[in-house]
Amino acid sequence: MASKLKLKDRELRRERRKHKIRKTVQGTSARPRLVVFRSNTGVYAQLVDDAQGFTLAAASSKGLIGKKSERAKQTGAALAGIATEKGIKSVVFDRNGYLYHGRVKALAEGAREGGLAF
Repeated sequence: MASKLKLKDRELRRERRKHKIRKTVQGTSARPRLVVFRSNTGVYAQLVDDAQGFTLAAASSKGLIGKKSERAKQTGAALAGIATEKGIKSVVFDRNGYLYHGRVKALAEGAREGGLAF
């Protein structure tokens, strides 16, 4: 039973990873932070300017059709489209404490294919 962690323990470990990442990753208006949030049903991404303290663009997988990874890739491409309209070409990727595989990786690949550099 040592391999199975309780939900609270998993959440605490993710929060620790999240704070560790946020110490080093900062977004600016020229190079905003691409933040990923993953829920059981969908994936959400937004571009945040930490210097000003507001969100520049956002996209979610709500209303998209396909498997979870496919919807995440479409979300990344949609966010890249919004970002290029606003003149943003380069971002800093913040995986928000999640491991870089599955839906998080698919979102990043979709954003790269859409034209964002990170």
